[in-house]
Amino acid sequence: MADAEQPKIIVDDDWKSSARAEKEKLAQAEQEKAAEQAAPALPEQPSIEHLISLLTSQALMYMGQIPDQSGRPILALDVAKMQIDLLGVLDEKTKGNLSEDESKLLVGTLGELRSVFVEVYDAVLKAQAEGKLSPQQGNAGPMGAVPPPPPPGL
Repeated sequence: MADAEQPKIIVDDDWKSSARAEKEKLAQAEQEKAAEQAAPALPEQPSIEHLISLLTSQALMYMGQIPDQSGRPILALDVAKMQIDLLGVLDEKTKGNLSEDESKLLVGTLGELRSVFVEVYDAVLKAQAEGKLSPQQGNAGPMGAVPPPPPPGL
């Protein structure tokens, strides 16, 4: 085909402007999406539920139930016990000051965490007795060996 026979494409300024605007809109949407994924949104108003959730997550993480950032479980029963004890203090010190729902959440969470702690603790002791786990591995956290048996209330 000769140059004269080829169809000519006419690009006007309106088309260029709308294409540029669309491209900018897509780039902005990508940035917003990346920002949302990079940092989880913080609650507008801190609450007792958020505090319970924070301490619960930490306790579960140190009992090996939630992996760390590298994907490996952490077993630090003394630290997990500390988190559970903090929730117990919170329960004790806020008696009569929480709504019924908040109180149920706290008491239920404490019961569940104590149950998980006992299960993990027993599993660690069994693994140590069978030689599958050394005392140092049984509590690979920063605070030393497996804590003494939990008191009857835990």
